[in-house]
Amino acid sequence: MRLSEFKEMMAEEFGRGYGDVIVRDLVLSSLEDQTGQQALAAGVDPRVIWLAICQANGVPKERWAGRLAPKKPSA
Repeated sequence: MRLSEFKEMMAEEFGRGYGDVIVRDLVLSSLEDQTGQQALAAGVDPRVIWLAICQANGVPKERWAGRLAPKKPSA
């Protein structure tokens, strides 16, 4: 995942302002007690950070790919 995609998905799920607060302030135990911002600076893949944030905030799994993710065709 590119950083731009990460930022877009954060804004889509949480709103731009609150998404920025989450990335800056939420300490994620699954990322060695780093904030999203610290993990990004350390080179952690934004997708890993996104999934950790989703899990920590109770985002339903069906939205972990984003709210506007294309639906898989029915078989």
